[in-house]
Amino acid sequence: MAGQQIENCIRELRRRHGDMTQQQLGDTIGVTRQTVIAIENSKYSPSLATAFAIAAVFGVRVDEVFRAPQRPRRG
Repeated sequence: MAGQQIENCIRELRRRHGDMTQQQLGDTIGVTRQTVIAIENSKYSPSLATAFAIAAVFGVRVDEVFRAPQRPRRG
């Protein structure tokens, strides 16, 4: 899985939680809006602490927010 970015559903979770903005999420977890954007777009994988903080904001488990990309099946 080296070199692959972690997928996430942060954008959807923000929408479900009152259309929370990226700025609001960043302020809540102590990162910049730019960091939230990069994580949402799978350009940056968050630290474990940040991943747990994001999950806590939405009241879900980390594995409900983040997941490894699906590997193509070999036939």
